[in-house]
Amino acid sequence: MRECWVRAISTRRQLIRERWEGLLRAERANSPLANPDALAHLIEWTLDEVLKELRKPRAHHKTAPAPSMGSLRADCQCGRNPYFIHFMAGEQAMLEALVHVQAEATPLDPEHRDEAVAELYAVTRQIAKREVDAFCSLCQHRAALPVAPAAAASTTAVR
Repeated sequence: MRECWVRAISTRRQLIRERWEGLLRAERANSPLANPDALAHLIEWTLDEVLKELRKPRAHHKTAPAPSMGSLRADCQCGRNPYFIHFMAGEQAMLEALVHVQAEATPLDPEHRDEAVAELYAVTRQIAKREVDAFCSLCQHRAALPVAPAAAASTTAVR
């Protein structure tokens, strides 16, 4: 992404934070950890992470398509991961900021515009995947692994 766009997004940090928090409050919390007051504390850290990644040369970004937020949600066995709401709201707030930054650019090259949007999605979703996976690995609501047929047979034979 162009450094001037990353700087412009960074200067809109307070507006992004306010929009992000507003979007968090508009969502229904599905667990105590998804409470907007709890998630709002993660906004600054997440913004720092996204901006840090966007400043890296493109070669550092994975070229594979970014997973959709829907596919990240599908990977969660219990559906209670609070990071879904956090990253979906953040992605929207940052995308809105990028669109405003790009609208101010004249003339705007459509190819650069599309690349910047794709890069924002990729970076945000890579961070989201990392955090969602980490949270899910600690989740107490994960479904138990299926018992192998031989193990199931030996437990019933003991009775």
